Amino acid sequence: MSQWPVYTGTSEPHDGIDRLPEPPPWRAFNGGPALETPAEDSDEAATSPDRAHRARTYRATGQSVDLVNAALYLRRPLLVTGPPGSGKSSLAYAVARELRLGPVLRWNITSRSTLHDGLYQYDPLSRLYAARDAAAHPTNPSNPPDPSNPPRDPAANLQDHLRLGPLGTALLPYRRPRVLLIDEIDKSDLDLPNDLLNVLEEGQYEIPELVRAARHTAEAEVMVDGTDDRVAVARGRVRCRAFPFVVLTSNGEREFPPAFLRRCVSLRLRRPGDAHLEEIVRAHLGEPDGYARSLIGRFLNRGSGGELATDQLLNAIYLTGAAGLAGASRDDLAEHLMPYLSHGPDDDAL
Repeated sequence: MSQWPVYTGTSEPHDGIDRLPEPPPWRAFNGGPALETPAEDSDEAATSPDRAHRARTYRATGQSVDLVNAALYLRRPLLVTGPPGSGKSSLAYAVARELRLGPVLRWNITSRSTLHDGLYQYDPLSRLYAARDAAAHPTNPSNPPDPSNPPRDPAANLQDHLRLGPLGTALLPYRRPRVLLIDEIDKSDLDLPNDLLNVLEEGQYEIPELVRAARHTAEAEVMVDGTDDRVAVARGRVRCRAFPFVVLTSNGEREFPPAFLRRCVSLRLRRPGDAHLEEIVRAHLGEPDGYARSLIGRFLNRGSGGELATDQLLNAIYLTGAAGLAGASRDDLAEHLMPYLSHGPDDDAL
């Protein structure tokens, strides 16, 4: 029986990830002890209905299905490039939902983001304040601690001031891969893609604060990203077991180093055609009526004049229907809801 594809793009949840073949020898990881991948949290679906909706309604192209599976089989990051509103980030949620890989870990990139931010956060000031508070309010009045000679248990309270970031959590030794969305990597500082290379290649990292404390305490319980759950980290070192499904999104606004590109599977999302666009509208808003179909046609025709995003069309179809408008008022509103995001060579600059 063929194992391809594991991800089908049908949006129907299944356990096909368990059929994924063993990784290539150069992408095998042996971190442990193994952790169970957390189930999708119904509370998260209730608090983030937009993400649940995007995961359920995402419509993948054949090329998207093929390249998602290539990234899963090869245990490589997937670099997804495309214009705003083309569904780059929604793809990560759709894969997580279909393959039952738990809540998506999301790292939103800014120009100030560093590798350290993605791996873990450590707050030394809060630790200092906690130590001072403990010294001022001893639990045993008959044996107060000496502030000038604190007990040597570096990890005892260190772990309370550490939290793994989204990348650091994704690289824990889960049995099933976690889904990590690194959103808008092209906004990062020039050094970040190169800084990511070693971590994504080796599937492991160290927390220096815990490495130093390991002399006294070999294991620390550290909070993970997104919840208050804790995991055991031995001697400050984390190594993955199932390499995470990493989706890096880019609007195509910059070039990436060749060394970074060759370690990724690259997917370029393009503007959907007539049939695909109608399928997207149907998934989000139900069967399109005559006016919605006319807006789809107008959207496609206007596409040659500049950049448009699919969610602009969805906004126009939803609002012109919900507002109960007719005639010129409806047409004018639809026109204002679909402005060009960029202009073609024949358009006047505003």
